[in-house]
Amino acid sequence: MDLKFLVVDDSVTMRRIVSNSLKNLGYEDFLEAGDGKEALSILAGDKSINFVITDWNMPVMSGLELIKAIRSDAALAKLPVLMVTTRGVKEDIIEALNAKVNNYIVKPFTPQVLKEKIEQCLVSV
Repeated sequence: MDLKFLVVDDSVTMRRIVSNSLKNLGYEDFLEAGDGKEALSILAGDKSINFVITDWNMPVMSGLELIKAIRSDAALAKLPVLMVTTRGVKEDIIEALNAKVNNYIVKPFTPQVLKEKIEQCLVSV
């Protein structure tokens, strides 16, 4: 399955790290957004995106709000969403899982961890 990713993070550096990790894993097709609102706008316009990787803490619209918006939209509800964040406490992870995130990575991470989490998300779809 060809995957087209949307990488959502307010940090340009973090988007570059995720994008470079994706390239190293053999994924060439991705777009980037600086916050959840921009991400929703891209998702509305590009129906070929089939995987979202998002940060949690962002201005305008957080990653958690983005996940809730995706899950409440019938056209996007089944989209795999992987959260990559510095928020590693159990309560935050539970909150993200309750919002129906498919998987969760605490920064910093290795490309190998990213690969494993992407694969786990695809199995659960």
